[in-house]
Amino acid sequence: MGAVVYSLCAATALACSALLLRAYARNGVRLLLWSGLCFAGLTVNNALLAVDLLIFPEIDLFALRNLAALVAVSLLLYGLLWESE
Repeated sequence: MGAVVYSLCAATALACSALLLRAYARNGVRLLLWSGLCFAGLTVNNALLAVDLLIFPEIDLFALRNLAALVAVSLLLYGLLWESE
């Protein structure tokens, strides 16, 4: 059951990222770019979670997962703070 939940979380984040980046390509609004990149990072985070807990449970990827989440949220924070009009 955990594999299904982890896969759905990663798929949802990937879909959000794709939709946001596609909207950025059409409109050119920079906040869409930063949001899309954030969700791309969250997709990596969710994929690493699935790999960590399901495929390689003996290897601890906690630090790598948190680094991916930190980079993702930092991208969104940068976009929110410094890309205002």
